Amino acid sequence: MTDASSGATILTGGRMTKGVVRVDDSVRRPITRSSEFVAALLTLFEQKRFDGAPRYLGQIDGMDILSYLPGDVPARFRTWSDEQVAAAGSLLRSMHEATRGSELAGRCPVVCHHDVGPNNAVFRGEEPVAFIDFDTAAPGSPLEDFGYMAWTWCISSKQTTAVDHQAAQVRILADAYGLERPERSVVVDCILERQSRNARFWAEFLAASDTASTSPEVIDARIVWSRREHSFTYTHREVFDNALV
Repeated sequence: MTDASSGATILTGGRMTKGVVRVDDSVRRPITRSSEFVAALLTLFEQKRFDGAPRYLGQIDGMDILSYLPGDVPARFRTWSDEQVAAAGSLLRSMHEATRGSELAGRCPVVCHHDVGPNNAVFRGEEPVAFIDFDTAAPGSPLEDFGYMAWTWCISSKQTTAVDHQAAQVRILADAYGLERPERSVVVDCILERQSRNARFWAEFLAASDTASTSPEVIDARIVWSRREHSFTYTHREVFDNALV
Protein backbone atom coordinates (compact mmCIF):
# COMPACT_ATOMS: atom_id res chain seq x y z
CA MET A 1 0.00 0.00 0.00
CA THR A 2 1.36 3.44 -0.97
CA ASP A 3 0.62 6.76 0.73
CA ALA A 4 0.21 9.07 -2.26
CA SER A 5 0.81 12.22 -0.19
CA SER A 6 4.28 11.13 0.96
CA GLY A 7 5.36 8.57 -1.62
CA ALA A 8 5.90 6.05 1.20
CA THR A 9 4.98 2.40 0.88
CA ILE A 10 3.42 1.01 4.05
CA LEU A 11 5.12 -2.25 5.05
CA THR A 12 2.82 -4.79 6.62
CA GLY A 13 3.47 -8.09 8.37
CA GLY A 14 5.29 -6.88 11.48
CA ARG A 15 3.87 -8.22 14.72
CA MET A 16 5.44 -5.72 17.11
CA THR A 17 6.21 -2.36 15.48
CA LYS A 18 3.48 -0.54 13.59
CA GLY A 19 3.88 2.37 11.18
CA VAL A 20 6.89 0.99 9.27
CA VAL A 21 7.20 2.41 5.75
CA ARG A 22 9.56 2.22 2.80
CA VAL A 23 10.74 5.44 1.16
CA ASP A 24 12.87 4.84 -1.94
CA ASP A 25 15.82 2.69 -0.75
CA SER A 26 15.21 3.22 2.96
CA VAL A 27 12.92 1.84 5.64
CA ARG A 28 11.56 4.18 8.31
CA ARG A 29 10.43 2.90 11.69
CA PRO A 30 8.98 4.83 14.64
CA ILE A 31 11.59 5.57 17.30
CA THR A 32 11.20 3.26 20.30
CA ARG A 33 12.98 2.57 23.58
CA SER A 34 15.23 0.13 21.74
CA SER A 35 16.25 2.57 19.00
CA GLU A 36 19.54 3.65 20.57
CA PHE A 37 20.72 0.07 21.11
CA VAL A 38 19.62 -1.04 17.64
CA ALA A 39 21.44 1.91 16.06
CA ALA A 40 24.64 0.96 17.87
CA LEU A 41 24.20 -2.70 16.92
CA LEU A 42 23.64 -2.02 13.22
CA THR A 43 26.62 0.34 13.23
CA LEU A 44 28.73 -2.43 14.77
CA PHE A 45 27.60 -4.83 12.05
CA GLU A 46 28.71 -2.35 9.41
CA GLN A 47 32.09 -1.91 11.11
CA LYS A 48 32.54 -5.68 11.26
CA ARG A 49 31.45 -6.01 7.61
CA PHE A 50 28.51 -8.23 8.46
CA ASP A 51 26.12 -7.56 5.60
CA GLY A 52 23.27 -9.73 6.85
CA ALA A 53 21.41 -6.81 8.44
CA PRO A 54 20.18 -3.34 7.42
CA ARG A 55 22.47 -0.33 7.73
CA TYR A 56 21.57 2.42 10.20
CA LEU A 57 21.18 5.75 8.37
CA GLY A 58 20.03 8.12 11.12
CA GLN A 59 16.74 9.64 12.33
CA ILE A 60 14.22 12.11 10.95
CA ASP A 61 10.78 13.25 12.10
CA GLY A 62 10.57 10.72 14.92
CA MET A 63 11.61 7.84 12.69
CA ASP A 64 14.70 5.62 12.54
CA ILE A 65 16.03 5.32 8.99
CA LEU A 66 17.48 2.01 7.86
CA SER A 67 18.65 0.76 4.49
CA TYR A 68 16.13 -1.29 2.53
CA LEU A 69 17.18 -4.89 1.90
CA PRO A 70 15.76 -6.20 -1.38
CA GLY A 71 14.28 -9.68 -1.25
CA ASP A 72 11.30 -11.55 0.15
CA VAL A 73 10.24 -12.11 3.77
CA PRO A 74 8.05 -15.21 4.27
CA ALA A 75 4.59 -14.49 5.60
CA ARG A 76 4.26 -17.90 7.25
CA PHE A 77 6.38 -20.65 8.73
CA ARG A 78 6.67 -23.73 6.53
CA THR A 79 8.97 -26.65 5.74
CA TRP A 80 12.42 -25.51 4.61
CA SER A 81 15.01 -27.40 2.61
CA ASP A 82 18.21 -28.69 4.17
CA GLU A 83 20.14 -26.06 2.21
CA GLN A 84 17.96 -23.24 3.53
CA VAL A 85 18.33 -24.48 7.09
CA ALA A 86 22.12 -24.67 6.71
CA ALA A 87 22.23 -21.14 5.25
CA ALA A 88 20.21 -19.83 8.21
CA GLY A 89 22.60 -21.48 10.66
CA SER A 90 25.66 -20.00 8.96
CA LEU A 91 24.04 -16.56 8.87
CA LEU A 92 23.25 -16.74 12.59
CA ARG A 93 26.82 -17.72 13.44
CA SER A 94 28.20 -14.80 11.39
CA MET A 95 25.85 -12.39 13.15
CA HIS A 96 26.86 -13.63 16.58
CA GLU A 97 30.58 -13.50 15.77
CA ALA A 98 30.24 -9.87 14.69
CA THR A 99 29.19 -9.00 18.28
CA ARG A 100 31.38 -11.38 20.27
CA GLY A 101 33.55 -9.53 22.79
CA SER A 102 31.96 -6.17 21.97
CA GLU A 103 30.86 -3.51 24.46
CA LEU A 104 27.27 -4.11 23.37
CA ALA A 105 27.50 -7.75 24.45
CA GLY A 106 28.76 -6.69 27.87
CA ARG A 107 29.32 -9.68 30.13
CA CYS A 108 27.39 -11.97 27.78
CA PRO A 109 29.06 -13.89 24.95
CA VAL A 110 27.18 -12.15 22.12
CA VAL A 111 24.25 -9.93 21.23
CA CYS A 112 21.19 -12.02 20.39
CA HIS A 113 18.46 -11.08 17.94
CA HIS A 114 15.91 -13.03 20.05
CA ASP A 115 13.46 -13.47 17.14
CA VAL A 116 15.38 -15.20 14.33
CA GLY A 117 12.40 -16.99 12.83
CA PRO A 118 11.94 -17.17 9.05
CA ASN A 119 9.48 -14.27 9.35
CA ASN A 120 12.45 -12.02 10.18
CA ALA A 121 14.71 -13.31 7.41
CA VAL A 122 15.20 -11.76 3.99
CA PHE A 123 15.39 -14.32 1.19
CA ARG A 124 16.97 -13.75 -2.20
CA GLY A 125 16.10 -16.50 -4.56
CA GLU A 126 15.70 -19.43 -2.21
CA GLU A 127 18.41 -18.47 0.30
CA PRO A 128 18.10 -16.52 3.57
CA VAL A 129 20.69 -13.74 3.38
CA ALA A 130 19.83 -11.27 6.15
CA PHE A 131 17.86 -10.66 9.34
CA ILE A 132 15.57 -7.70 10.00
CA ASP A 133 13.60 -6.31 12.97
CA PHE A 134 16.22 -6.06 15.72
CA ASP A 135 13.86 -4.41 18.24
CA THR A 136 14.27 -7.29 20.72
CA ALA A 137 18.06 -7.56 20.34
CA ALA A 138 19.97 -7.71 23.63
CA PRO A 139 23.07 -9.33 25.16
CA GLY A 140 22.68 -13.05 25.68
CA SER A 141 23.85 -16.59 25.07
CA PRO A 142 24.15 -17.86 21.48
CA LEU A 143 21.99 -20.82 22.46
CA GLU A 144 19.04 -18.51 23.10
CA ASP A 145 18.93 -17.62 19.41
CA PHE A 146 19.92 -21.11 18.31
CA GLY A 147 17.12 -22.73 20.32
CA TYR A 148 14.55 -20.40 18.80
CA MET A 149 15.93 -20.91 15.29
CA ALA A 150 15.92 -24.70 15.68
CA TRP A 151 12.27 -24.54 16.66
CA THR A 152 11.00 -22.10 14.04
CA TRP A 153 13.05 -23.39 11.09
CA CYS A 154 13.06 -27.14 11.79
CA ILE A 155 10.34 -28.25 14.21
CA SER A 156 6.57 -28.20 13.89
CA SER A 157 3.81 -30.34 15.33
CA LYS A 158 1.78 -29.67 12.18
CA GLN A 159 4.44 -30.39 9.56
CA THR A 160 3.85 -33.35 7.29
CA THR A 161 7.52 -34.30 7.61
CA ALA A 162 8.42 -37.05 10.06
CA VAL A 163 9.97 -36.26 13.42
CA ASP A 164 13.16 -38.04 12.32
CA HIS A 165 13.48 -35.60 9.41
CA GLN A 166 12.89 -32.62 11.67
CA ALA A 167 15.58 -33.92 14.04
CA ALA A 168 17.98 -34.38 11.14
CA GLN A 169 17.43 -30.75 10.17
CA VAL A 170 18.22 -29.60 13.71
CA ARG A 171 21.51 -31.48 13.33
CA ILE A 172 22.12 -29.78 9.97
CA LEU A 173 21.50 -26.44 11.66
CA ALA A 174 23.94 -27.32 14.46
CA ASP A 175 26.58 -28.37 11.94
CA ALA A 176 26.18 -25.17 9.92
CA TYR A 177 26.36 -23.03 13.06
CA GLY A 178 29.35 -24.97 14.37
CA LEU A 179 27.95 -26.10 17.72
CA GLU A 180 30.40 -28.13 19.80
CA ARG A 181 29.35 -31.39 21.47
CA PRO A 182 28.74 -29.93 24.97
CA GLU A 183 26.43 -27.29 23.48
CA ARG A 184 24.53 -29.90 21.46
CA SER A 185 23.64 -31.77 24.64
CA VAL A 186 21.52 -28.84 25.86
CA VAL A 187 19.92 -27.76 22.57
CA VAL A 188 16.59 -29.48 23.25
CA ASP A 189 16.37 -27.81 26.66
CA CYS A 190 17.04 -24.47 24.96
CA ILE A 191 14.27 -25.14 22.44
CA LEU A 192 11.82 -26.04 25.21
CA GLU A 193 12.79 -22.93 27.19
CA ARG A 194 12.19 -20.66 24.18
CA GLN A 195 8.80 -22.25 23.54
CA SER A 196 7.82 -21.69 27.18
CA ARG A 197 9.17 -18.14 27.05
CA ASN A 198 7.16 -17.46 23.91
CA ALA A 199 3.94 -18.52 25.61
CA ARG A 200 4.75 -16.29 28.61
CA PHE A 201 5.64 -13.36 26.37
CA TRP A 202 2.32 -13.41 24.52
CA ALA A 203 0.39 -13.91 27.76
CA GLU A 204 2.04 -10.77 29.16
CA PHE A 205 1.45 -8.97 25.86
CA LEU A 206 -2.23 -9.85 26.08
CA ALA A 207 -2.41 -8.43 29.59
CA ALA A 208 -0.82 -5.10 28.57
CA SER A 209 -2.98 -2.07 27.91
CA ASP A 210 -1.44 -1.02 24.59
CA THR A 211 -2.05 -4.11 22.44
CA ALA A 212 -5.28 -3.03 20.75
CA SER A 213 -3.63 -3.34 17.32
CA THR A 214 -3.49 -7.11 17.78
CA SER A 215 -6.73 -8.91 18.55
CA PRO A 216 -6.98 -11.06 21.70
CA GLU A 217 -7.96 -13.99 19.47
CA VAL A 218 -4.70 -13.75 17.51
CA ILE A 219 -2.63 -13.52 20.69
CA ASP A 220 -4.51 -16.46 22.23
CA ALA A 221 -3.72 -18.50 19.12
CA ARG A 222 0.01 -17.72 19.51
CA ILE A 223 -0.07 -18.85 23.14
CA VAL A 224 -1.85 -22.09 22.22
CA TRP A 225 0.63 -22.67 19.38
CA SER A 226 3.65 -22.16 21.64
CA ARG A 227 2.30 -24.58 24.24
CA ARG A 228 1.44 -27.17 21.60
CA GLU A 229 4.93 -26.95 20.12
CA HIS A 230 6.45 -27.33 23.59
CA SER A 231 4.40 -30.49 24.18
CA PHE A 232 5.43 -31.89 20.79
CA THR A 233 9.13 -31.21 21.35
CA TYR A 234 9.04 -32.61 24.88
CA THR A 235 7.28 -35.77 23.71
CA HIS A 236 9.93 -36.39 21.04
CA ARG A 237 12.95 -34.99 22.85
CA GLU A 238 14.81 -38.31 22.73
CA VAL A 239 14.64 -38.26 18.92
CA PHE A 240 16.07 -34.75 18.80
CA ASP A 241 18.73 -35.52 21.44
CA ASN A 242 19.87 -38.64 19.58
CA ALA A 243 20.16 -36.77 16.29
CA LEU A 244 22.34 -34.12 17.91
CA VAL A 245 24.76 -36.20 19.97
